Amino acid sequence: MTFVWISIGAVLGANARYIVTRAMTQWLGPSFPYGTLVVNVVGCLVMGAIATMVTGRLVDRPEVVRLVVIVGFLGSLTTFSSFSWETHELFHDGEWVRALANIALSVLAGFAGVRLGVELTPRLVGAM
Repeated sequence: MTFVWISIGAVLGANARYIVTRAMTQWLGPSFPYGTLVVNVVGCLVMGAIATMVTGRLVDRPEVVRLVVIVGFLGSLTTFSSFSWETHELFHDGEWVRALANIALSVLAGFAGVRLGVELTPRLVGAM
């Protein structure tokens, strides 16, 4: 059942991301990634609320809620919420150096990965 719960949330999260991104582009234009910003911020808000309820056992069936909402829905909506929650937990646990390292490494390595993909892809698939 684990994969079923995750899949249900993932389908809903992916579609929510598409709908929000499309709506924000139509509303505010394509000059800035407003949709991504909105899903990341809203995803972080929801992550904070749901993770607090799950870890505090404030919801019935916390494992199902975790699988559907956190892993499935928020995992498809935005992985930024997972990154933000994990960084929050490091700060909360007093692991300031690890938290700052997670921020720096995630942002810089993510950007480097995108750049590497942009540079290597034309070479791998032929001149574009």
